[in-house]
Amino acid sequence: MIDNKQYLTPRQIVTELDKYIIGQKDAKRNVAIALRNRWRRLSVKEEMQKEIIPNNILMIGATGVGKTEIARRLANLADAPFTKVEASKFTEVGYVGRDVESMVRDLVENSITLVKNRKQAEVKEKAATIVEDIILDALIPPIKGGIPGTGIGNGEDEPTSDQELNEKTRERFREKIRSGELDDRKIDISVKKPVNPGIGMIGGGMMDESSMINLQEMIGGMLPKKDKKRKVSIKDAKNILIEEEAAKLIDMDEVKDEAIKKAQDTGIIFIDEVDKIAGGSSKKGSGPDVSREGVQRDLLPVVEGCSVTTKYGVIHTDHVLFIAAGAFHFSKPSDLIPELQGRFPIRVELQNLTKDDFYHILKDPKNALTKQYEALFQAEGVELSFNDAAILEIAEIAFKVNGELENIGARRLHTVMSHLLNDLLFDMPDEIEPNSKVLIDKARVQERLADMVKSRDLSEYIL
Repeated sequence: MIDNKQYLTPRQIVTELDKYIIGQKDAKRNVAIALRNRWRRLSVKEEMQKEIIPNNILMIGATGVGKTEIARRLANLADAPFTKVEASKFTEVGYVGRDVESMVRDLVENSITLVKNRKQAEVKEKAATIVEDIILDALIPPIKGGIPGTGIGNGEDEPTSDQELNEKTRERFREKIRSGELDDRKIDISVKKPVNPGIGMIGGGMMDESSMINLQEMIGGMLPKKDKKRKVSIKDAKNILIEEEAAKLIDMDEVKDEAIKKAQDTGIIFIDEVDKIAGGSSKKGSGPDVSREGVQRDLLPVVEGCSVTTKYGVIHTDHVLFIAAGAFHFSKPSDLIPELQGRFPIRVELQNLTKDDFYHILKDPKNALTKQYEALFQAEGVELSFNDAAILEIAEIAFKVNGELENIGARRLHTVMSHLLNDLLFDMPDEIEPNSKVLIDKARVQERLADMVKSRDLSEYIL
Protein backbone atom coordinates (compact mmCIF):
# COMPACT_ATOMS: atom_id res chain seq x y z
CA MET A 1 0.00 0.00 0.00
CA ILE A 2 1.16 3.55 -0.72
CA ASP A 3 0.06 6.95 0.52
CA ASN A 4 -1.59 8.70 -2.43
CA LYS A 5 -1.63 12.03 -0.58
CA GLN A 6 1.95 12.63 -1.67
CA TYR A 7 0.88 12.59 -5.34
CA LEU A 8 -0.93 15.22 -7.40
CA THR A 9 -4.70 15.01 -7.73
CA PRO A 10 -6.25 15.08 -11.24
CA ARG A 11 -7.18 18.74 -10.74
CA GLN A 12 -3.61 19.57 -9.70
CA ILE A 13 -2.23 17.67 -12.71
CA VAL A 14 -4.41 19.73 -15.07
CA THR A 15 -3.26 22.92 -13.31
CA GLU A 16 0.38 21.92 -13.90
CA LEU A 17 -0.30 21.08 -17.56
CA ASP A 18 -2.02 24.47 -17.97
CA LYS A 19 1.31 26.14 -17.20
CA TYR A 20 2.73 24.82 -20.48
CA ILE A 21 -0.19 23.88 -22.73
CA ILE A 22 -3.05 26.14 -23.81
CA GLY A 23 -6.55 24.70 -24.30
CA GLN A 24 -7.28 20.98 -24.91
CA LYS A 25 -9.29 20.65 -21.67
CA ASP A 26 -10.69 17.18 -22.47
CA ALA A 27 -7.28 15.72 -23.30
CA LYS A 28 -5.78 17.10 -20.08
CA ARG A 29 -8.62 15.75 -17.95
CA ASN A 30 -8.31 12.27 -19.44
CA VAL A 31 -4.54 12.00 -19.05
CA ALA A 32 -4.81 13.38 -15.51
CA ILE A 33 -7.32 10.66 -14.59
CA ALA A 34 -5.13 7.99 -16.25
CA LEU A 35 -2.09 9.15 -14.28
CA ARG A 36 -3.92 9.28 -10.94
CA ASN A 37 -5.44 5.83 -11.61
CA ARG A 38 -1.94 4.37 -11.84
CA TRP A 39 -1.12 5.65 -8.38
CA ARG A 40 -4.52 4.42 -7.16
CA ARG A 41 -3.76 0.94 -8.51
CA LEU A 42 -0.52 0.78 -6.56
CA SER A 43 -2.43 1.50 -3.33
CA VAL A 44 -4.90 -1.40 -3.57
CA LYS A 45 -4.30 -4.98 -2.45
CA GLU A 46 -1.65 -6.82 -4.43
CA GLU A 47 -4.00 -9.44 -5.88
CA MET A 48 -6.25 -6.67 -7.23
CA GLN A 49 -3.31 -4.68 -8.64
CA LYS A 50 -2.76 -7.35 -11.27
CA GLU A 51 -6.37 -7.10 -12.43
CA ILE A 52 -6.47 -3.31 -12.93
CA ILE A 53 -5.16 -2.44 -16.38
CA PRO A 54 -4.58 1.10 -17.65
CA ASN A 55 -7.12 2.75 -19.95
CA ASN A 56 -4.89 3.55 -22.92
CA ILE A 57 -5.67 6.79 -24.73
CA LEU A 58 -6.04 7.61 -28.43
CA MET A 59 -5.55 11.31 -29.19
CA ILE A 60 -7.03 12.54 -32.46
CA GLY A 61 -5.94 15.93 -33.77
CA ALA A 62 -3.91 17.82 -36.34
CA THR A 63 -0.18 18.36 -35.98
CA GLY A 64 0.95 21.05 -33.57
CA VAL A 65 -2.12 21.08 -31.31
CA GLY A 66 -0.27 19.66 -28.28
CA LYS A 67 -0.59 15.85 -28.42
CA THR A 68 3.10 15.07 -27.86
CA GLU A 69 3.58 17.93 -25.41
CA ILE A 70 0.73 16.71 -23.20
CA ALA A 71 2.21 13.19 -23.03
CA ARG A 72 5.77 14.48 -22.41
CA ARG A 73 4.71 16.88 -19.66
CA LEU A 74 2.61 14.16 -18.06
CA ALA A 75 5.67 11.91 -17.84
CA ASN A 76 7.69 14.75 -16.30
CA LEU A 77 5.01 15.33 -13.67
CA ALA A 78 5.00 11.66 -12.74
CA ASP A 79 8.80 11.35 -12.85
CA ALA A 80 8.04 8.42 -15.14
CA PRO A 81 10.12 6.87 -17.93
CA PHE A 82 8.82 8.07 -21.29
CA THR A 83 9.55 7.16 -24.88
CA LYS A 84 8.08 8.33 -28.16
CA VAL A 85 8.00 6.34 -31.39
CA GLU A 86 6.49 7.03 -34.82
CA ALA A 87 4.36 4.11 -35.99
CA SER A 88 5.35 4.89 -39.60
CA LYS A 89 8.93 3.84 -38.76
CA PHE A 90 7.75 0.25 -38.72
CA THR A 91 6.67 0.37 -42.39
CA GLU A 92 9.36 2.40 -44.19
CA VAL A 93 9.96 1.46 -47.83
CA GLY A 94 13.10 -0.65 -48.34
CA TYR A 95 13.26 -1.20 -44.60
CA VAL A 96 12.40 -4.60 -43.14
CA GLY A 97 10.71 -2.83 -40.27
CA ARG A 98 11.93 -1.91 -36.84
CA ASP A 99 11.14 -4.48 -34.19
CA VAL A 100 8.06 -3.11 -32.38
CA GLU A 101 9.46 -4.38 -29.08
CA SER A 102 12.32 -1.89 -29.47
CA MET A 103 10.04 0.84 -28.07
CA VAL A 104 9.78 -1.16 -24.82
CA ARG A 105 13.58 -1.52 -24.71
CA ASP A 106 13.89 2.25 -25.23
CA LEU A 107 11.49 2.75 -22.31
CA VAL A 108 13.68 0.58 -20.07
CA GLU A 109 16.81 2.49 -21.14
CA ASN A 110 15.11 5.75 -20.16
CA SER A 111 14.02 4.21 -16.86
CA ILE A 112 17.61 3.11 -16.15
CA THR A 113 18.79 6.67 -16.80
CA LEU A 114 16.12 8.15 -14.48
CA VAL A 115 16.90 5.79 -11.59
CA LYS A 116 20.67 6.01 -12.09
CA ASN A 117 20.63 9.82 -12.12
CA ARG A 118 18.52 9.92 -8.94
CA LYS A 119 20.79 7.49 -7.09
CA GLN A 120 23.89 9.34 -8.27
CA ALA A 121 22.39 12.60 -6.98
CA GLU A 122 21.93 10.94 -3.58
CA VAL A 123 25.66 10.10 -3.34
CA LYS A 124 26.89 13.25 -5.08
CA GLU A 125 28.13 14.86 -1.87
CA LYS A 126 30.17 11.79 -0.95
CA ALA A 127 31.49 11.54 -4.52
CA ALA A 128 32.49 15.23 -4.43
CA THR A 129 34.66 14.60 -1.34
CA ILE A 130 36.39 11.68 -3.10
CA VAL A 131 36.98 13.85 -6.17
CA GLU A 132 38.51 16.57 -4.00
CA ASP A 133 41.00 14.02 -2.66
CA ILE A 134 41.87 12.88 -6.19
CA ILE A 135 42.49 16.48 -7.29
CA LEU A 136 44.49 17.18 -4.15
CA ASP A 137 46.65 14.13 -4.83
CA ALA A 138 47.39 15.55 -8.29
CA LEU A 139 48.24 19.00 -6.87
CA ILE A 140 49.96 18.05 -3.61
CA PRO A 141 50.78 14.33 -3.33
CA PRO A 142 50.65 13.04 0.27
CA ILE A 143 53.94 12.07 1.89
CA LYS A 144 54.60 8.40 1.17
CA GLY A 145 55.14 5.93 3.96
CA GLY A 146 52.39 7.26 6.22
CA ILE A 147 48.97 8.77 6.41
CA PRO A 148 49.35 12.55 6.17
CA GLY A 149 48.96 14.31 9.50
CA THR A 150 48.80 11.12 11.61
CA GLY A 151 52.31 9.70 11.86
CA ILE A 152 50.87 6.22 11.23
CA GLY A 153 53.18 4.03 9.22
CA ASN A 154 56.34 5.92 10.22
CA GLY A 155 56.89 4.34 13.63
CA GLU A 156 56.17 7.65 15.30
CA ASP A 157 53.64 8.65 17.95
CA GLU A 158 53.44 12.24 16.76
CA PRO A 159 53.22 13.59 13.21
CA THR A 160 56.43 14.96 11.74
CA SER A 161 56.67 18.64 10.87
CA ASP A 162 56.74 17.72 7.15
CA GLN A 163 53.55 15.71 7.48
CA GLU A 164 51.87 18.50 9.43
CA LEU A 165 52.88 21.01 6.78
CA ASN A 166 51.71 18.71 3.98
CA GLU A 167 48.31 18.20 5.61
CA LYS A 168 47.83 21.91 6.34
CA THR A 169 48.72 22.75 2.74
CA ARG A 170 46.25 20.16 1.43
CA GLU A 171 43.46 21.56 3.61
CA ARG A 172 44.24 25.09 2.42
CA PHE A 173 44.07 23.92 -1.20
CA ARG A 174 40.88 21.97 -0.48
CA GLU A 175 39.21 25.26 0.43
CA LYS A 176 40.52 26.84 -2.77
CA ILE A 177 39.12 23.94 -4.82
CA ARG A 178 35.71 24.30 -3.15
CA SER A 179 35.60 28.06 -3.69
CA GLY A 180 36.51 27.68 -7.40
CA GLU A 181 39.70 29.70 -7.01
CA LEU A 182 41.74 27.01 -8.80
CA ASP A 183 39.18 26.14 -11.50
CA ASP A 184 41.45 27.19 -14.39
CA ARG A 185 44.56 25.32 -13.23
CA LYS A 186 45.42 22.27 -15.37
CA ILE A 187 46.05 18.85 -13.84
CA ASP A 188 46.57 15.30 -15.12
CA ILE A 189 43.80 12.83 -14.32
CA SER A 190 43.09 9.20 -15.21
CA VAL A 191 39.70 8.45 -16.70
CA LYS A 192 38.16 5.17 -17.78
CA LYS A 193 38.53 4.65 -21.50
CA PRO A 194 35.24 3.39 -22.99
CA VAL A 195 35.50 -0.10 -24.42
CA ASN A 196 33.94 -0.49 -27.87
CA PRO A 197 34.06 -4.07 -29.09
CA GLY A 198 32.95 -2.88 -32.54
CA ILE A 199 30.91 -6.02 -33.17
CA GLY A 200 28.59 -5.79 -36.14
CA MET A 201 26.98 -8.02 -38.72
CA ILE A 202 27.37 -7.88 -42.47
CA GLY A 203 24.44 -8.75 -44.66
CA GLY A 204 21.97 -9.16 -41.80
CA GLY A 205 21.53 -12.18 -39.59
CA MET A 206 19.19 -14.11 -37.34
CA MET A 207 20.08 -12.24 -34.15
CA ASP A 208 17.61 -9.69 -32.83
CA GLU A 209 18.50 -6.29 -31.41
CA SER A 210 18.51 -7.49 -27.79
CA SER A 211 20.81 -10.45 -28.54
CA MET A 212 23.23 -8.22 -30.43
CA ILE A 213 23.38 -5.74 -27.52
CA ASN A 214 23.98 -8.55 -25.02
CA LEU A 215 26.75 -10.02 -27.21
CA GLN A 216 28.47 -6.63 -27.45
CA GLU A 217 28.24 -6.13 -23.67
CA MET A 218 29.59 -9.61 -22.98
CA ILE A 219 32.59 -9.14 -25.28
CA GLY A 220 33.11 -5.62 -23.93
CA GLY A 221 33.15 -7.02 -20.39
CA MET A 222 35.84 -9.55 -21.34
CA LEU A 223 38.17 -6.90 -22.74
CA PRO A 224 40.59 -5.26 -20.27
CA LYS A 225 39.52 -1.85 -18.96
CA LYS A 226 42.06 0.83 -19.78
CA ASP A 227 42.70 4.15 -18.09
CA LYS A 228 43.39 7.18 -20.20
CA LYS A 229 45.49 10.14 -19.05
CA ARG A 230 44.01 13.56 -19.71
CA LYS A 231 45.21 17.08 -18.95
CA VAL A 232 42.19 19.16 -18.03
CA SER A 233 41.27 22.15 -15.90
CA ILE A 234 40.24 21.49 -12.31
CA LYS A 235 36.73 22.70 -13.17
CA ASP A 236 36.42 20.07 -15.94
CA ALA A 237 38.08 17.44 -13.75
CA LYS A 238 35.34 17.92 -11.13
CA ASN A 239 32.62 17.29 -13.72
CA ILE A 240 34.37 14.26 -15.26
CA LEU A 241 35.45 12.55 -12.05
CA ILE A 242 32.25 13.13 -10.07
CA GLU A 243 30.29 11.09 -12.65
CA GLU A 244 32.80 8.23 -12.40
CA GLU A 245 32.96 8.26 -8.60
CA ALA A 246 29.18 8.53 -8.18
CA ALA A 247 28.75 5.56 -10.55
CA LYS A 248 31.13 3.51 -8.37
CA LEU A 249 29.10 4.29 -5.24
CA ILE A 250 25.78 2.96 -6.54
CA ASP A 251 24.70 -0.65 -6.93
CA MET A 252 23.84 -1.22 -10.61
CA ASP A 253 21.95 -4.43 -9.87
CA GLU A 254 19.70 -2.43 -7.57
CA VAL A 255 19.34 0.24 -10.27
CA LYS A 256 18.31 -2.37 -12.86
CA ASP A 257 15.72 -3.98 -10.59
CA GLU A 258 14.19 -0.63 -9.62
CA ALA A 259 14.23 0.63 -13.22
CA ILE A 260 12.43 -2.45 -14.54
CA LYS A 261 9.73 -2.06 -11.86
CA LYS A 262 9.44 1.68 -12.54
CA ALA A 263 9.05 1.09 -16.30
CA GLN A 264 6.40 -1.59 -15.67
CA ASP A 265 4.35 0.42 -13.17
CA THR A 266 4.76 4.02 -14.38
CA GLY A 267 6.18 3.85 -17.93
CA ILE A 268 4.49 5.83 -20.72
CA ILE A 269 4.91 4.94 -24.39
CA PHE A 270 3.68 7.53 -26.90
CA ILE A 271 2.95 6.05 -30.35
CA ASP A 272 2.66 8.92 -32.83
CA GLU A 273 1.38 8.82 -36.42
CA VAL A 274 -0.77 5.78 -35.65
CA ASP A 275 -3.11 6.94 -38.43
CA LYS A 276 -0.34 6.06 -40.92
CA ILE A 277 -0.77 2.36 -40.13
CA ALA A 278 -4.59 2.44 -40.25
CA GLY A 279 -6.39 0.94 -43.24
CA GLY A 280 -8.63 2.91 -45.57
CA SER A 281 -5.95 5.43 -46.54
CA SER A 282 -6.31 6.91 -49.96
CA LYS A 283 -3.07 8.81 -49.76
CA LYS A 284 -0.82 8.06 -52.69
CA GLY A 285 2.36 6.17 -51.85
CA SER A 286 1.12 5.12 -48.44
CA GLY A 287 1.98 1.46 -49.06
CA PRO A 288 -0.13 -1.68 -49.15
CA ASP A 289 -2.85 -2.21 -46.54
CA VAL A 290 -1.41 -5.59 -45.58
CA SER A 291 1.83 -3.89 -44.46
CA ARG A 292 -0.04 -1.47 -42.21
CA GLU A 293 -2.28 -4.17 -40.80
CA GLY A 294 0.80 -6.30 -40.14
CA VAL A 295 2.29 -3.53 -38.01
CA GLN A 296 -0.97 -3.24 -36.08
CA ARG A 297 -0.92 -6.98 -35.35
CA ASP A 298 2.73 -6.70 -34.24
CA LEU A 299 1.79 -3.85 -31.89
CA LEU A 300 -1.21 -5.66 -30.46
CA PRO A 301 0.54 -8.13 -28.10
CA VAL A 302 2.80 -5.38 -26.74
CA VAL A 303 -0.18 -3.12 -26.00
CA GLU A 304 -2.25 -6.02 -24.66
CA GLY A 305 0.52 -7.03 -22.31
CA CYS A 306 3.45 -9.34 -22.93
CA SER A 307 6.97 -10.07 -21.70
CA VAL A 308 9.82 -8.34 -23.52
CA THR A 309 13.44 -9.35 -23.03
CA THR A 310 15.88 -6.47 -22.60
CA LYS A 311 19.55 -6.42 -21.69
CA TYR A 312 18.54 -5.47 -18.14
CA GLY A 313 15.98 -8.23 -17.69
CA VAL A 314 12.42 -9.12 -18.64
CA ILE A 315 9.76 -6.40 -18.53
CA HIS A 316 6.01 -7.04 -18.55
CA THR A 317 4.00 -4.43 -20.47
CA ASP A 318 0.59 -5.17 -18.87
CA HIS A 319 0.57 -1.91 -16.88
CA VAL A 320 2.55 0.37 -19.20
CA LEU A 321 0.37 3.31 -20.28
CA PHE A 322 0.16 3.60 -24.07
CA ILE A 323 -0.91 6.90 -25.61
CA ALA A 324 -1.45 6.76 -29.37
CA ALA A 325 -1.95 9.84 -31.53
CA GLY A 326 -2.71 10.70 -35.12
CA ALA A 327 -4.25 13.36 -37.33
CA PHE A 328 -6.52 10.86 -39.14
CA HIS A 329 -6.93 13.10 -42.20
CA PHE A 330 -6.96 10.19 -44.67
CA SER A 331 -8.26 7.45 -42.38
CA LYS A 332 -10.50 7.01 -39.36
CA PRO A 333 -9.86 5.42 -35.96
CA SER A 334 -12.38 2.77 -36.99
CA ASP A 335 -9.96 1.72 -39.77
CA LEU A 336 -7.66 0.26 -37.13
CA ILE A 337 -8.15 -3.46 -36.56
CA PRO A 338 -10.89 -4.05 -33.94
CA GLU A 339 -8.50 -5.72 -31.48
CA LEU A 340 -6.23 -2.67 -31.43
CA GLN A 341 -9.18 -0.28 -31.19
CA GLY A 342 -10.30 -2.15 -28.10
CA ARG A 343 -6.94 -1.55 -26.46
CA PHE A 344 -7.42 2.26 -26.69
CA PRO A 345 -10.80 2.69 -24.98
CA ILE A 346 -10.36 6.39 -24.22
CA ARG A 347 -10.62 8.58 -27.33
CA VAL A 348 -9.95 12.29 -27.11
CA GLU A 349 -10.38 14.71 -29.99
CA LEU A 350 -8.07 17.71 -29.73
CA GLN A 351 -9.37 20.97 -31.13
CA ASN A 352 -7.64 23.04 -33.82
CA LEU A 353 -6.00 26.13 -32.38
CA THR A 354 -7.80 29.46 -32.72
CA LYS A 355 -6.32 32.94 -33.04
CA ASP A 356 -7.06 33.45 -29.33
CA ASP A 357 -5.17 30.21 -28.53
CA PHE A 358 -2.14 31.50 -30.46
CA TYR A 359 -2.26 34.73 -28.45
CA HIS A 360 -2.27 32.85 -25.13
CA ILE A 361 0.41 30.38 -26.33
CA LEU A 362 2.68 33.36 -27.02
CA LYS A 363 1.97 35.00 -23.68
CA ASP A 364 0.96 32.64 -20.87
CA PRO A 365 3.01 29.39 -20.63
CA LYS A 366 6.20 29.25 -18.58
CA ASN A 367 8.10 28.39 -21.75
CA ALA A 368 6.23 30.82 -24.05
CA LEU A 369 8.15 31.79 -27.18
CA THR A 370 8.15 35.46 -26.21
CA LYS A 371 9.82 34.54 -22.89
CA GLN A 372 12.35 32.32 -24.67
CA TYR A 373 13.38 35.15 -26.99
CA GLU A 374 13.52 37.61 -24.09
CA ALA A 375 15.98 35.23 -22.39
CA LEU A 376 18.10 34.96 -25.57
CA PHE A 377 18.31 38.75 -25.83
CA GLN A 378 19.09 39.03 -22.12
CA ALA A 379 22.12 36.78 -22.69
CA GLU A 380 23.53 39.64 -24.79
CA GLY A 381 22.53 42.20 -22.16
CA VAL A 382 19.66 43.51 -24.30
CA GLU A 383 16.14 43.97 -22.89
CA LEU A 384 13.49 42.70 -25.32
CA SER A 385 9.79 43.38 -24.72
CA PHE A 386 6.52 42.88 -26.61
CA ASN A 387 3.43 45.01 -26.18
CA ASP A 388 0.00 43.39 -26.24
CA ALA A 389 -0.91 44.70 -29.68
CA ALA A 390 2.24 43.11 -31.15
CA ILE A 391 1.42 39.71 -29.65
CA LEU A 392 -2.12 39.92 -31.03
CA GLU A 393 -0.76 40.77 -34.49
CA ILE A 394 1.74 37.87 -34.42
CA ALA A 395 -1.07 35.50 -33.39
CA GLU A 396 -3.33 36.75 -36.20
CA ILE A 397 -0.64 36.38 -38.88
CA ALA A 398 0.29 32.86 -37.71
CA PHE A 399 -3.38 31.88 -37.68
CA LYS A 400 -3.95 33.25 -41.21
CA VAL A 401 -0.87 31.54 -42.63
CA ASN A 402 -1.99 28.25 -41.09
CA GLY A 403 -5.41 28.70 -42.66
CA GLU A 404 -4.11 29.39 -46.16
CA LEU A 405 -1.17 26.99 -46.20
CA GLU A 406 -0.60 23.70 -44.37
CA ASN A 407 -2.02 23.81 -40.84
CA ILE A 408 0.92 22.94 -38.59
CA GLY A 409 -0.63 24.26 -35.39
CA ALA A 410 1.52 26.04 -32.81
CA ARG A 411 4.68 25.14 -34.74
CA ARG A 412 3.79 27.97 -37.14
CA LEU A 413 4.62 30.42 -34.34
CA HIS A 414 8.27 29.31 -34.44
CA THR A 415 8.43 30.23 -38.14
CA VAL A 416 6.76 33.60 -37.60
CA MET A 417 8.84 34.56 -34.55
CA SER A 418 12.06 33.54 -36.27
CA HIS A 419 11.15 35.67 -39.31
CA LEU A 420 10.32 38.58 -37.00
CA LEU A 421 13.45 38.56 -34.85
CA ASN A 422 16.26 37.00 -36.91
CA ASP A 423 17.65 40.36 -38.07
CA LEU A 424 17.86 41.60 -34.48
CA LEU A 425 19.52 38.37 -33.36
CA PHE A 426 22.08 38.79 -36.13
CA ASP A 427 22.83 42.42 -35.18
CA MET A 428 23.66 41.61 -31.55
CA PRO A 429 26.08 42.59 -30.11
CA ASP A 430 27.76 44.44 -33.02
CA GLU A 431 25.05 46.98 -33.80
CA ILE A 432 22.74 46.47 -30.85
CA GLU A 433 24.94 47.04 -27.84
CA PRO A 434 24.47 45.67 -24.31
CA ASN A 435 22.11 47.64 -22.04
CA SER A 436 19.95 48.51 -25.05
CA LYS A 437 16.16 48.15 -25.02
CA VAL A 438 14.17 46.72 -27.93
CA LEU A 439 10.38 47.08 -28.04
CA ILE A 440 8.35 44.97 -30.47
CA ASP A 441 5.10 46.78 -31.28
CA LYS A 442 2.34 46.21 -33.83
CA ALA A 443 3.94 48.49 -36.47
CA ARG A 444 7.26 46.60 -36.31
CA VAL A 445 5.46 43.25 -36.60
CA GLN A 446 3.53 44.42 -39.68
CA GLU A 447 6.68 45.84 -41.26
CA ARG A 448 8.84 42.76 -40.65
CA LEU A 449 6.18 40.20 -41.60
CA ALA A 450 4.77 42.00 -44.65
CA ASP A 451 7.06 40.06 -47.00
CA MET A 452 6.02 36.81 -45.33
CA VAL A 453 2.38 37.55 -46.14
CA LYS A 454 3.31 38.39 -49.74
CA SER A 455 5.30 35.16 -50.06
CA ARG A 456 2.27 33.30 -48.80
CA ASP A 457 0.09 34.88 -51.52
CA LEU A 458 2.64 34.21 -54.28
CA SER A 459 3.05 30.57 -53.24
CA GLU A 460 -0.35 29.83 -54.76
CA TYR A 461 1.06 30.46 -58.22
CA ILE A 462 4.37 28.62 -57.85
CA LEU A 463 4.47 25.01 -59.01
